[in-house]
Amino acid sequence: MKAIVVTDQTAGTTGMTLTDHRKPEAAGNDVLVEIHASGFTPGELSWSSTWTDRLGRDRTPSVPGHELAGVVTALGYGTTGLAVGQRVFGLTDWTRDGTLAQYAAVEARNLAPLPGDIDFTVGASLPISGLTAWQGLFEHGRLQPGQSVLVHGAAGGVGSMAAQLARDAGAYVIGTGRTTDRHTALDFGAMEFVDLGHDSPDDIGTVDLVFDTIGGDIGKRSAKLVRAGGTLVSIAGPPEARLTDALAIDFVVVSDRAQLTELAQRVRDGRLRTRIGKVATLDDAVAALNPTERVRGKTIIRVRP
Repeated sequence: MKAIVVTDQTAGTTGMTLTDHRKPEAAGNDVLVEIHASGFTPGELSWSSTWTDRLGRDRTPSVPGHELAGVVTALGYGTTGLAVGQRVFGLTDWTRDGTLAQYAAVEARNLAPLPGDIDFTVGASLPISGLTAWQGLFEHGRLQPGQSVLVHGAAGGVGSMAAQLARDAGAYVIGTGRTTDRHTALDFGAMEFVDLGHDSPDDIGTVDLVFDTIGGDIGKRSAKLVRAGGTLVSIAGPPEARLTDALAIDFVVVSDRAQLTELAQRVRDGRLRTRIGKVATLDDAVAALNPTERVRGKTIIRVRP
């Protein structure tokens, strides 16, 4: 099968190569998925799981990409809950070959049915951003209707999802970003916008939940914005700030069929949109994932026309 592979961690995305690669087989509790569309997060090339297996052994050449939308073509031994011919979307395991390929073997529990009225391109753009936003807000942030949420990076992939989900849940959403992000952040659910290049987050006052996708100095300064009993949730690494009357949490997203189903339903209802910046074919994937100018939104690779 055709796949994008990486062999050199220091090369980053420039080290990607389109080549012939072994077609995976569905092991126990797996399904084999014919990939129609794939999502890719550049940061994964810095993760140890891209280069080594669970026992720390080198597994290159490895196939990156962990978001997929496609069709089940085979079931592994003991696999239940999905059927051959079914449209699915979700996440692959971090330590196995990923989705920038024509096929991927995936644990069935990591996938959810993809409704027929959701395009594969949209389906592939949902899992990481959508699940990260969902888990940060509702599992770790314990968001309740009527609470206030500050979303750092509200125009980004995760931030725009978090803003929409929080507003849909009845929260008051304040978004942050650069000057050029204002329109996008407001369009994707923020009710107020703070320009981090010109405005001071200190003027916001306190909120029930800070969802930090940026980290660094912004994350540290956010500690004082969390009111007593509130939560600072970070996906930019462990929060450096120490909170005395509030909770600080960082986490790594995990796949969850029920949550994927909730996200898909919100897309169908028109309550949730993904931010797709570019769509390219697998043949053009290496160039698309090494853009010469900034792409605003997620790049999705259409593996099948």
